[in-house]
Amino acid sequence: MTQKRIVCLAVLSFLGTTAFSQNPVSWNYTQKKIGDKVYEVHLTATIEKGWHIYSQHQSKDAIALPTSVKFNSNPLVSLKGKVDEKGKLEKMRDEVMQIENSQYENQVDFVQLVNLKANVKTNVSGEIEFMVCTNERCLPAKKINFSVALN
Repeated sequence: MTQKRIVCLAVLSFLGTTAFSQNPVSWNYTQKKIGDKVYEVHLTATIEKGWHIYSQHQSKDAIALPTSVKFNSNPLVSLKGKVDEKGKLEKMRDEVMQIENSQYENQVDFVQLVNLKANVKTNVSGEIEFMVCTNERCLPAKKINFSVALN
């Protein structure tokens, strides 16, 4: 192998590692007691400038991977309704591909109402799947686990 080829391979390897180790979204998991045995579970994404993640709710022609939140079964907890999104929703239309995506920049809060079936300490846990993109590129979809204590 020539020295030029070795240098090129090293640079490409470094760039690939850098791209996949990038993490432009940080998550914070909290809860807020809003009534007797009733909580809001907040899964908050803070997104670096220039990046966005997608809403759970996409148009039928969208090609973006919608964010999904799955909760693990817990016999002490019941979910009330569906996961709500709180943030500034942006609808982006690509005229070339004729598609529309619903996305969030900066921050979005995914909120699930839960009921405790008894006055006990427990937690809710699950998995968030999301894709983060700029206007030029996307990182591979990512799945992360979460757990929130209910006291």
